[in-house]
Amino acid sequence: MPQFHPIPENDAWWGKGFTEWTNVGKAKPLFRGHNQPRVPADLGYYDLRVPETRIEQAELAKDAGIEGFCYWHYWFGNGKRLLERPFNEVLTSGKPDFPFCLAWANHSWKAKTWSPEGIDKVLIEQGYYGIQDYTDHFYEVLPAFLDQRYIRIKNKPMFLIWDPDDFGEISLFIKLWNELAKKNGLEGIHFVASATKINDVDKFVVKGFNSVSLDLLLKSFQHRNILIKSWFRLLRSLCGIPKYMDYDGYSKYLIKNMPVLPEIFPSIVPNFDHSPRSGKYMLVLKNDSPSKFGIFLKSLFEMISNKDPDTNIVILRSWNEWAEGNYLEPDLKFGRSYIEVLKKELSKINSNKL
Repeated sequence: MPQFHPIPENDAWWGKGFTEWTNVGKAKPLFRGHNQPRVPADLGYYDLRVPETRIEQAELAKDAGIEGFCYWHYWFGNGKRLLERPFNEVLTSGKPDFPFCLAWANHSWKAKTWSPEGIDKVLIEQGYYGIQDYTDHFYEVLPAFLDQRYIRIKNKPMFLIWDPDDFGEISLFIKLWNELAKKNGLEGIHFVASATKINDVDKFVVKGFNSVSLDLLLKSFQHRNILIKSWFRLLRSLCGIPKYMDYDGYSKYLIKNMPVLPEIFPSIVPNFDHSPRSGKYMLVLKNDSPSKFGIFLKSLFEMISNKDPDTNIVILRSWNEWAEGNYLEPDLKFGRSYIEVLKKELSKINSNKL
Protein backbone atom coordinates (compact mmCIF):
# COMPACT_ATOMS: atom_id res chain seq x y z
CA MET A 1 0.00 0.00 0.00
CA PRO A 2 1.72 3.24 -1.13
CA GLN A 3 -0.51 5.81 0.60
CA PHE A 4 1.98 6.61 3.34
CA HIS A 5 3.20 9.88 1.88
CA PRO A 6 1.35 13.14 1.17
CA ILE A 7 0.19 14.05 -2.33
CA PRO A 8 -1.47 17.28 -3.56
CA GLU A 9 -4.79 15.55 -4.27
CA ASN A 10 -5.13 14.21 -0.73
CA ASP A 11 -4.08 17.58 0.67
CA ALA A 12 -6.96 19.15 -1.28
CA TRP A 13 -9.53 16.52 -0.35
CA TRP A 14 -8.65 15.85 3.28
CA GLY A 15 -6.30 18.58 4.49
CA LYS A 16 -2.58 19.23 4.45
CA GLY A 17 -0.43 16.18 5.12
CA PHE A 18 -3.14 13.51 4.89
CA THR A 19 -1.79 9.96 4.57
CA GLU A 20 -3.01 6.49 5.54
CA TRP A 21 -1.74 7.21 9.06
CA THR A 22 -4.35 9.95 9.54
CA ASN A 23 -7.23 7.48 9.93
CA VAL A 24 -5.05 4.93 11.74
CA GLY A 25 -4.11 7.39 14.45
CA LYS A 26 -7.61 8.71 15.17
CA ALA A 27 -9.37 5.29 15.26
CA LYS A 28 -11.27 4.45 18.44
CA PRO A 29 -12.71 1.21 19.91
CA LEU A 30 -16.33 0.72 18.80
CA PHE A 31 -17.21 -2.25 21.01
CA ARG A 32 -15.83 -4.10 24.04
CA GLY A 33 -12.49 -5.73 23.25
CA HIS A 34 -12.10 -3.85 19.97
CA ASN A 35 -8.35 -3.52 19.26
CA GLN A 36 -8.09 0.14 18.23
CA PRO A 37 -6.09 2.21 17.60
CA ARG A 38 -3.36 0.01 16.16
CA VAL A 39 0.08 1.48 16.67
CA PRO A 40 3.12 0.62 14.53
CA ALA A 41 6.27 -0.53 16.34
CA ASP A 42 9.60 -1.18 14.59
CA LEU A 43 9.00 1.04 11.56
CA GLY A 44 6.96 3.73 13.32
CA TYR A 45 4.66 6.11 11.46
CA TYR A 46 6.85 5.99 8.39
CA ASP A 47 6.97 8.00 5.16
CA LEU A 48 7.44 5.87 2.05
CA ARG A 49 9.44 8.63 0.37
CA VAL A 50 12.29 7.54 2.67
CA PRO A 51 14.37 4.79 0.97
CA GLU A 52 15.63 3.36 4.27
CA THR A 53 12.03 2.56 5.23
CA ARG A 54 11.41 0.69 1.99
CA ILE A 55 14.62 -1.30 2.47
CA GLU A 56 13.72 -2.21 6.04
CA GLN A 57 10.25 -3.36 4.93
CA ALA A 58 11.84 -5.70 2.40
CA GLU A 59 14.30 -7.05 4.98
CA LEU A 60 11.46 -7.85 7.38
CA ALA A 61 9.46 -9.55 4.62
CA LYS A 62 12.43 -11.56 3.38
CA ASP A 63 13.18 -12.76 6.90
CA ALA A 64 9.58 -13.97 7.19
CA GLY A 65 9.90 -16.04 4.02
CA ILE A 66 7.76 -13.74 1.88
CA GLU A 67 8.97 -14.05 -1.71
CA GLY A 68 7.92 -10.67 -3.05
CA PHE A 69 5.80 -7.54 -2.67
CA CYS A 70 2.76 -6.76 -4.82
CA TYR A 71 2.50 -2.96 -5.10
CA TRP A 72 -0.83 -1.26 -5.70
CA HIS A 73 -0.69 0.58 -9.00
CA TYR A 74 -3.12 3.37 -9.96
CA TRP A 75 -3.92 4.27 -13.56
CA PHE A 76 -7.19 6.17 -13.95
CA GLY A 77 -6.92 6.50 -17.73
CA ASN A 78 -5.39 9.02 -20.11
CA GLY A 79 -2.13 8.99 -18.18
CA LYS A 80 -3.61 9.98 -14.81
CA ARG A 81 -1.79 8.30 -11.93
CA LEU A 82 -1.65 8.72 -8.16
CA LEU A 83 0.63 7.47 -5.37
CA GLU A 84 3.24 6.31 -7.90
CA ARG A 85 6.30 7.83 -6.24
CA PRO A 86 7.32 5.01 -3.82
CA PHE A 87 7.27 2.30 -6.48
CA ASN A 88 8.90 4.50 -9.11
CA GLU A 89 11.78 5.10 -6.71
CA VAL A 90 12.06 1.36 -6.01
CA LEU A 91 12.22 0.79 -9.76
CA THR A 92 14.73 3.49 -10.68
CA SER A 93 17.02 3.06 -7.66
CA GLY A 94 17.23 -0.72 -7.80
CA LYS A 95 16.57 -0.82 -4.05
CA PRO A 96 15.39 -2.77 -2.24
CA ASP A 97 16.73 -5.80 -4.12
CA PHE A 98 13.54 -7.73 -3.48
CA PRO A 99 11.07 -9.28 -5.96
CA PHE A 100 7.93 -7.34 -6.84
CA CYS A 101 4.91 -7.24 -9.11
CA LEU A 102 2.04 -4.83 -9.70
CA ALA A 103 -1.68 -4.94 -8.94
CA TRP A 104 -3.87 -2.46 -10.80
CA ALA A 105 -6.34 -0.93 -8.32
CA ASN A 106 -8.83 -0.11 -11.08
CA HIS A 107 -11.55 1.56 -9.05
CA SER A 108 -12.82 5.08 -8.64
CA TRP A 109 -11.87 6.88 -5.44
CA LYS A 110 -14.91 7.91 -3.42
CA ALA A 111 -14.98 10.12 -0.38
CA LYS A 112 -16.33 7.31 1.80
CA THR A 113 -13.44 5.05 0.77
CA TRP A 114 -11.02 6.98 2.97
CA SER A 115 -13.17 8.33 5.78
CA PRO A 116 -16.54 7.53 7.38
CA GLU A 117 -17.20 11.28 7.55
CA GLY A 118 -16.81 11.64 3.78
CA ILE A 119 -19.90 12.35 1.72
CA ASP A 120 -20.79 9.89 -1.01
CA LYS A 121 -19.10 11.60 -3.95
CA VAL A 122 -16.48 10.57 -6.49
CA LEU A 123 -13.06 12.15 -5.95
CA ILE A 124 -11.43 10.70 -9.05
CA GLU A 125 -13.10 8.39 -11.54
CA GLN A 126 -11.61 5.25 -13.02
CA GLY A 127 -11.85 5.43 -16.79
CA TYR A 128 -11.16 3.14 -19.76
CA TYR A 129 -10.53 5.07 -22.94
CA GLY A 130 -9.77 2.57 -25.66
CA ILE A 131 -6.79 1.11 -27.52
CA GLN A 132 -4.46 4.12 -27.27
CA ASP A 133 -5.07 4.45 -23.54
CA TYR A 134 -4.44 0.72 -23.00
CA THR A 135 -1.26 0.96 -25.08
CA ASP A 136 -0.01 3.98 -23.14
CA HIS A 137 -0.71 2.12 -19.92
CA PHE A 138 1.35 -0.86 -21.10
CA TYR A 139 4.37 1.25 -21.93
CA GLU A 140 4.07 3.01 -18.58
CA VAL A 141 4.60 -0.29 -16.76
CA LEU A 142 6.94 -1.95 -19.31
CA PRO A 143 10.12 -0.81 -17.46
CA ALA A 144 8.83 -2.69 -14.40
CA PHE A 145 8.05 -5.82 -16.43
CA LEU A 146 11.61 -5.78 -17.82
CA ASP A 147 13.23 -5.39 -14.39
CA GLN A 148 15.06 -8.52 -13.21
CA ARG A 149 13.25 -8.31 -9.85
CA TYR A 150 9.79 -8.57 -11.41
CA ILE A 151 7.89 -11.73 -10.36
CA ARG A 152 7.27 -14.10 -13.26
CA ILE A 153 5.05 -17.15 -13.55
CA LYS A 154 6.23 -19.57 -16.23
CA ASN A 155 8.47 -16.74 -17.45
CA LYS A 156 5.61 -14.23 -17.80
CA PRO A 157 5.34 -11.10 -15.59
CA MET A 158 2.44 -11.39 -13.15
CA PHE A 159 -0.10 -8.53 -13.27
CA LEU A 160 -3.15 -8.52 -11.00
CA ILE A 161 -6.36 -6.61 -11.77
CA TRP A 162 -8.49 -5.72 -8.76
CA ASP A 163 -11.95 -5.38 -10.34
CA PRO A 164 -12.23 -7.21 -13.67
CA ASP A 165 -16.01 -6.76 -13.74
CA ASP A 166 -15.59 -2.96 -13.82
CA PHE A 167 -13.76 -3.17 -17.16
CA GLY A 168 -16.06 -3.99 -20.08
CA GLU A 169 -13.20 -4.45 -22.57
CA ILE A 170 -11.04 -6.60 -20.30
CA SER A 171 -10.61 -9.39 -22.87
CA LEU A 172 -9.47 -6.87 -25.49
CA PHE A 173 -7.08 -5.35 -22.95
CA ILE A 174 -5.56 -8.74 -22.12
CA LYS A 175 -5.15 -9.65 -25.80
CA LEU A 176 -3.52 -6.29 -26.58
CA TRP A 177 -1.10 -6.42 -23.66
CA ASN A 178 -0.03 -9.96 -24.56
CA GLU A 179 0.66 -8.81 -28.13
CA LEU A 180 2.62 -5.75 -26.92
CA ALA A 181 4.56 -7.91 -24.46
CA LYS A 182 5.72 -10.22 -27.23
CA LYS A 183 6.73 -7.24 -29.37
CA ASN A 184 8.92 -6.08 -26.50
CA GLY A 185 10.81 -9.29 -25.82
CA LEU A 186 8.47 -10.90 -23.29
CA GLU A 187 6.59 -14.18 -23.64
CA GLY A 188 3.35 -12.54 -22.58
CA ILE A 189 1.72 -11.42 -19.31
CA HIS A 190 0.37 -13.72 -16.60
CA PHE A 191 -2.91 -11.98 -15.76
CA VAL A 192 -4.48 -12.57 -12.36
CA ALA A 193 -8.07 -11.57 -11.58
CA SER A 194 -9.10 -10.67 -8.04
CA ALA A 195 -12.36 -12.40 -7.10
CA THR A 196 -14.56 -12.91 -4.04
CA LYS A 197 -16.85 -15.64 -5.41
CA ILE A 198 -15.90 -19.18 -6.39
CA ASN A 199 -18.37 -19.02 -9.27
CA ASP A 200 -16.39 -16.13 -10.81
CA VAL A 201 -13.27 -18.22 -11.38
CA ASP A 202 -14.41 -19.86 -14.63
CA LYS A 203 -15.86 -16.57 -15.87
CA PHE A 204 -12.52 -14.78 -15.54
CA VAL A 205 -10.56 -17.65 -17.10
CA VAL A 206 -12.87 -17.52 -20.12
CA LYS A 207 -12.17 -13.77 -20.40
CA GLY A 208 -8.46 -14.46 -20.72
CA PHE A 209 -7.07 -14.47 -17.19
CA ASN A 210 -4.44 -17.09 -16.41
CA SER A 211 -5.19 -17.24 -12.68
CA VAL A 212 -7.61 -15.94 -10.08
CA SER A 213 -6.75 -14.59 -6.63
CA LEU A 214 -9.70 -15.81 -4.57
CA ASP A 215 -10.59 -13.91 -1.38
CA LEU A 216 -13.35 -15.47 0.76
CA LEU A 217 -13.44 -12.88 3.56
CA LEU A 218 -16.77 -11.37 2.48
CA LYS A 219 -18.30 -14.80 1.87
CA SER A 220 -17.32 -15.90 5.37
CA PHE A 221 -19.37 -13.02 6.80
CA GLN A 222 -22.31 -13.71 4.48
CA HIS A 223 -22.30 -17.38 5.50
CA ARG A 224 -23.25 -16.62 9.11
CA ASN A 225 -26.59 -17.58 10.63
CA ILE A 226 -29.46 -15.25 9.62
CA LEU A 227 -30.24 -14.49 13.28
CA ILE A 228 -26.64 -13.39 13.91
CA LYS A 229 -26.68 -11.16 10.83
CA SER A 230 -29.98 -9.59 11.92
CA TRP A 231 -28.58 -8.97 15.40
CA PHE A 232 -25.58 -7.13 14.02
CA ARG A 233 -27.74 -4.99 11.76
CA LEU A 234 -29.65 -3.93 14.88
CA LEU A 235 -26.43 -3.20 16.80
CA ARG A 236 -25.11 -1.11 13.92
CA SER A 237 -28.26 0.99 13.64
CA LEU A 238 -28.79 1.49 17.38
CA CYS A 239 -25.25 1.54 18.82
CA GLY A 240 -22.92 2.22 15.89
CA ILE A 241 -21.23 -1.18 16.28
CA PRO A 242 -19.69 -2.56 13.07
CA LYS A 243 -20.25 -6.04 11.71
CA TYR A 244 -17.70 -8.30 13.42
CA MET A 245 -16.81 -11.97 13.52
CA ASP A 246 -14.20 -14.05 15.33
CA TYR A 247 -11.04 -14.70 13.30
CA ASP A 248 -11.59 -18.45 13.74
CA GLY A 249 -14.88 -18.16 11.86
CA TYR A 250 -13.11 -16.67 8.86
CA SER A 251 -10.15 -19.07 8.83
CA LYS A 252 -12.27 -22.21 9.22
CA TYR A 253 -14.64 -21.08 6.47
CA LEU A 254 -11.75 -20.52 4.06
CA ILE A 255 -10.10 -23.89 4.76
CA LYS A 256 -13.42 -25.65 4.22
CA ASN A 257 -14.40 -23.79 1.04
CA MET A 258 -11.22 -22.79 -0.83
CA PRO A 259 -10.89 -24.94 -4.00
CA VAL A 260 -7.45 -26.46 -4.59
CA LEU A 261 -7.06 -25.81 -8.32
CA PRO A 262 -4.06 -24.80 -10.47
CA GLU A 263 -5.70 -21.55 -11.57
CA ILE A 264 -6.63 -20.39 -8.04
CA PHE A 265 -4.25 -18.43 -5.80
CA PRO A 266 -5.72 -18.34 -2.27
CA SER A 267 -5.87 -14.77 -0.93
CA ILE A 268 -5.73 -14.70 2.86
CA VAL A 269 -5.75 -12.08 5.63
CA PRO A 270 -3.83 -12.24 8.92
CA ASN A 271 -6.26 -9.71 10.45
CA PHE A 272 -8.90 -7.29 9.22
CA ASP A 273 -10.61 -4.20 10.64
CA HIS A 274 -11.90 -1.62 8.18
CA SER A 275 -13.38 0.62 10.87
CA PRO A 276 -10.58 3.28 10.82
CA ARG A 277 -11.71 4.11 7.28
CA SER A 278 -15.40 3.29 7.29
CA GLY A 279 -16.51 3.41 10.92
CA LYS A 280 -19.49 1.18 11.61
CA TYR A 281 -20.18 0.42 7.95
CA MET A 282 -17.59 -2.28 7.26
CA LEU A 283 -16.17 -5.56 8.54
CA VAL A 284 -14.06 -6.40 11.58
CA LEU A 285 -12.35 -9.68 12.44
CA LYS A 286 -12.01 -9.75 16.23
CA ASN A 287 -9.84 -11.90 18.48
CA ASP A 288 -7.19 -12.13 15.79
CA SER A 289 -3.78 -13.25 17.04
CA PRO A 290 -0.46 -14.62 15.74
CA SER A 291 -1.24 -18.05 17.21
CA LYS A 292 -4.57 -18.27 15.35
CA PHE A 293 -2.85 -17.07 12.19
CA GLY A 294 -0.26 -19.84 12.61
CA ILE A 295 -2.94 -22.55 12.94
CA PHE A 296 -4.62 -21.19 9.82
CA LEU A 297 -1.35 -21.14 7.85
CA LYS A 298 -0.52 -24.72 8.85
CA SER A 299 -3.87 -25.98 7.55
CA LEU A 300 -3.67 -23.97 4.34
CA PHE A 301 -0.09 -24.95 3.51
CA GLU A 302 -0.86 -28.63 4.05
CA MET A 303 -3.98 -28.34 1.89
CA ILE A 304 -2.10 -26.92 -1.12
CA SER A 305 1.21 -28.74 -0.64
CA ASN A 306 0.81 -30.94 -3.73
CA LYS A 307 0.14 -28.14 -6.21
CA ASP A 308 2.54 -27.37 -9.07
CA PRO A 309 5.35 -25.27 -7.53
CA ASP A 310 5.17 -22.81 -10.45
CA THR A 311 1.60 -21.85 -9.57
CA ASN A 312 1.48 -22.69 -5.86
CA ILE A 313 1.09 -19.06 -4.85
CA VAL A 314 -0.59 -17.61 -1.77
CA ILE A 315 -1.40 -13.91 -1.80
CA LEU A 316 -1.16 -12.61 1.75
CA ARG A 317 -3.21 -9.45 2.00
CA SER A 318 -1.76 -7.29 3.27
CA TRP A 319 1.71 -6.20 4.23
CA ASN A 320 0.71 -2.71 5.37
CA GLU A 321 -2.99 -1.85 4.96
CA TRP A 322 -3.00 -0.26 8.42
CA ALA A 323 -6.29 1.63 8.02
CA GLU A 324 -7.95 -1.72 7.25
CA GLY A 325 -6.36 -3.30 10.32
CA ASN A 326 -4.82 -5.67 7.80
CA TYR A 327 -1.03 -5.91 8.03
CA LEU A 328 2.00 -8.01 8.96
CA GLU A 329 4.29 -5.16 9.96
CA PRO A 330 5.15 -5.10 13.70
CA ASP A 331 2.78 -3.27 16.04
CA LEU A 332 2.92 -2.45 19.74
CA LYS A 333 0.53 -5.24 20.76
CA PHE A 334 2.12 -8.22 19.01
CA GLY A 335 5.55 -6.98 17.97
CA ARG A 336 7.02 -9.20 15.25
CA SER A 337 4.90 -12.21 16.22
CA TYR A 338 2.93 -12.36 12.96
CA ILE A 339 6.17 -12.34 10.98
CA GLU A 340 7.72 -14.99 13.22
CA VAL A 341 4.66 -17.25 12.90
CA LEU A 342 4.73 -16.99 9.12
CA LYS A 343 8.45 -17.76 9.09
CA LYS A 344 7.90 -20.81 11.32
CA GLU A 345 5.07 -22.30 9.26
CA LEU A 346 6.85 -21.71 5.95
CA SER A 347 10.00 -23.35 7.33
CA LYS A 348 8.05 -26.40 8.49
CA ILE A 349 6.21 -26.97 5.21
CA ASN A 350 9.36 -26.42 3.14
CA SER A 351 11.43 -28.79 5.29
CA ASN A 352 8.78 -31.47 4.86
CA LYS A 353 9.29 -31.30 1.09
CA LEU A 354 13.02 -32.06 1.33
